[in-house]
Amino acid sequence: MDPDTHQIITQVYQAKKDNAAADELIAAYMPFIRSETAKFLNRPPEQSDDELSIAMFAFYEAIRTYSRVRGSFLKFAAMKIKNRLIDHYRKEKRHRITVSLDEESEDRPDLIDTIKDEHDSFAEGEIREATKQEIAELSAQMTEFGVSMQDIADNSPKQQRTLECCQKAVYYARHNSEILEDFLRTKRVPIAKLAEGANVERKTLERHRRYLVAVLLICTNGYEILRGHIMQVLKGGGEA
Repeated sequence: MDPDTHQIITQVYQAKKDNAAADELIAAYMPFIRSETAKFLNRPPEQSDDELSIAMFAFYEAIRTYSRVRGSFLKFAAMKIKNRLIDHYRKEKRHRITVSLDEESEDRPDLIDTIKDEHDSFAEGEIREATKQEIAELSAQMTEFGVSMQDIADNSPKQQRTLECCQKAVYYARHNSEILEDFLRTKRVPIAKLAEGANVERKTLERHRRYLVAVLLICTNGYEILRGHIMQVLKGGGEA
């Protein structure tokens, strides 16, 4: 870990328990927060923009929820900011539609056709772009673990019993941070610890080691969109 990365992680952990330190960290990283907001707005944010306030809150939220197993703090914070801004845009869009329908109730059929045509394309585009970015980052990180996207496709569980075994192993790993830290440090799936802790067959986990590499990386490095998807796939092996 380079000195700059170590310094910001130390600052984040201090800010978790000290509100004054959190305020100082937010102030120090305002250029970063402004930059992330500008990417979303496609223009420099004004001080009066709601989006800038939302981005600042998202950065604070990132401080509160960050842990070392999530990897780079700034990547984690950037994703938090983008997701909060997308949520804000969706809420504003729904509000505008509601107001429009209330004001023009007599012309509702025409309004509904217009709404369907718009279909929230901006937010969908942002989500697609964010998803593509997460997939590219995940693919690059997986190469460090000797695994490719094709490996994952070939190695995914096909039977329900096997999927349930992987569900339990992932659930155990997510609730035991030392397992994830060991995984990131050694770049090896701790099969024996997962099998014992989750009370599942070691041979089954061995057969799906490459699949577990991808899932565990998604659980540890701020891939929020992909994590939401994979948790749906794995639903049933314990509460995610």
